[in-house]
Amino acid sequence: IIITCLLMTGGSVHAMVVDHSLFASLLDRHLKAGMVDYKGFQKDEAILDQYLDRLAAVDPEVLSNQEQFAFYANAYNAWTLKLILSRYPDIGSIKELGSIFKSPWKKKIARIDGQLLTLDQIEHDILRKRFKDPRVHFAVNCASKGCPPLQEEPFTGSRLDDQLNRATMHFINASHFNRLEGDILWVSKIFDWFPEDFNDDVIGYFIQFADAPLRDQLEKNRDRIRVKYLDYDWSLNGT
Repeated sequence: IIITCLLMTGGSVHAMVVDHSLFASLLDRHLKAGMVDYKGFQKDEAILDQYLDRLAAVDPEVLSNQEQFAFYANAYNAWTLKLILSRYPDIGSIKELGSIFKSPWKKKIARIDGQLLTLDQIEHDILRKRFKDPRVHFAVNCASKGCPPLQEEPFTGSRLDDQLNRATMHFINASHFNRLEGDILWVSKIFDWFPEDFNDDVIGYFIQFADAPLRDQLEKNRDRIRVKYLDYDWSLNGT
């Protein structure tokens, strides 16, 4: 489950690493252009369960910050898949898995180090609160078409920064999620729900990650551009 290396002189211990290879194989087989083949995942649910068992046996506190972030982001995404499979194929939106009294994100489903956590706890109490990195919003996937797409590979501590940058840039530059029309920058509701994570400066955040044409327009016309928010598509992100 966890690999430790003792390769440095004097036998010093490298940071522990979680094995996400099972999740990698599932994503490779059942993810197509950001859309999820839930039927394929259903056929391989035993492998997903095996991966979730591996995560449950990990003590995240022994991991480096980067490995912890990768661990919790992967756990969120894998447990979201498991949640969808609990009703699939009779489901059109993750919201159908909630009730009047409890949203699907408040169900205690994720087995982590002897505890049962909710998806909300993983995202808000751990990932957002502990790491304070707005790129988390483009790393976790809520099984919806309006959500930043599930990434084609698991997050890993050694490549985390590059992976988070790639996920963020892909989302910000995808015109069906965000677009500039005249002096209106239409953006995902994510930026409306979590303004503090982006320093209340959506345009400034876009300038950091936008490709040249969009970035240049935003920089040139920043003073007159207004931000508006697109409706969020909660329909299932299935193929």
